[in-house]
Amino acid sequence: MTSIEIGISSVVLIVGLIYSGLYIPVALGLVSFLGVWIMKGNLNLPVNLLALATADTVSHYVFAVIPLFAMMGLLVSNSGLGKDLYQVANFVFHRIKGGLGIATVAANAVFAAITGSSIASASVFTRISVPEMRRFGYNKRFAVGVVAGSSVLGMLIPPSVMLILYAIVAEQSVGQMFVAGILPGLLLASVYCLAILAMAKWWPGFVGDGVATADVDSSQEDWANLSALQAIWKLLPIATLIVVVLGGLYGGVFTPTEAGAAGALAALIIAQLRGTLTFRGLWDVLVETGHITASILFLIIAASMYSRMLGIAGLPTELGAWIQNVDLDIYTVLAIYVVLLLLLGTILDTASIILIVVPLFLPVIEANNFDLVWFGIVTVVGAEIGLLTPPLGISCFVIKSTIADKDISLFDIFYGAFPFAVLMLFVLIALIAFPDLSLILV
Repeated sequence: MTSIEIGISSVVLIVGLIYSGLYIPVALGLVSFLGVWIMKGNLNLPVNLLALATADTVSHYVFAVIPLFAMMGLLVSNSGLGKDLYQVANFVFHRIKGGLGIATVAANAVFAAITGSSIASASVFTRISVPEMRRFGYNKRFAVGVVAGSSVLGMLIPPSVMLILYAIVAEQSVGQMFVAGILPGLLLASVYCLAILAMAKWWPGFVGDGVATADVDSSQEDWANLSALQAIWKLLPIATLIVVVLGGLYGGVFTPTEAGAAGALAALIIAQLRGTLTFRGLWDVLVETGHITASILFLIIAASMYSRMLGIAGLPTELGAWIQNVDLDIYTVLAIYVVLLLLLGTILDTASIILIVVPLFLPVIEANNFDLVWFGIVTVVGAEIGLLTPPLGISCFVIKSTIADKDISLFDIFYGAFPFAVLMLFVLIALIAFPDLSLILV
């Protein structure tokens, strides 16, 4: 086999191994190791490649941002701020038809800005939002669909783990990626809110009547009885975190790593002041932070090996040459790229898609003088759509594993999430057609 054939075979094999259930970093690392060994016929080369990829990953200062933002997100999730956010959002929007859906989107957008995790958002708001919407007469599919759709905002609105991951793979500034994610994240949230208003008017059977069930009395409607002062008081810790992390980062006070450290410290202080964090809870947060960090760093080490293996095989260069030879314009290439993202999104998680596809297309995008920060936003949004589509829509599976309502099936969750996946696709097309939506703030 030629190097190119080995490179192509390695991509197919990696996808097949992951789909069969092999742990993603193991699949990436194993195939990369074997690929270099077969191409060069020398066992020392893949061993050296592994050592080099590991050293580059664990010694780079920017990777310290991963455990810090992970810890901040876990502390926020465990401190009850999600519930406060939802109560305040309900207080603002509950009089609007479909208002609880809009409240869920709004709360999730803010929650994303202090956790950066779609999984955390899906888990927290499944417990908070779905029972509340069901109690007030909303359709079960709409209730879980709103939570699934809005949970993906955690992957886009900074600080986002996926934006960090892309920045590392594409060697871009984490700070610039964060800034570039702001407008697309707000755009997606706004599109969701407008769509919910439209659904409530023209598709009321999907949304539900929004009429309270008999078991709702005034004593249960705590969120509706909030005063403006109480709402401000509940938002104060959240506003403090946003100012510390995003204000410090965009104001030039902190580097991304320092912003993560400041955010983790602020979240710890808030959790302590609220009295929601026990010593056992803190220990669990630290252990989970270690698990998340180890998992992501292992992914990055394997992705570094994979990128180097593709370079040795010459596959990215060959792909660029093929595109030039068949005279494809760059927008046709982007269309192929988006279709590939959507297809892979049905079987792989966002991190896997970024690690597998980005190294292949990055040289082509660079050769056409397209901005790599913009390309990162397009990549993350395109890959995020897979969080809502079967058979491996991770946000949908998280909701199913978290929800206590046995009447809500996995099919109901995917059905409810589908309109929001379609809306994401329209937003993705807009981001491709108008790059300034991502770059105007950078």
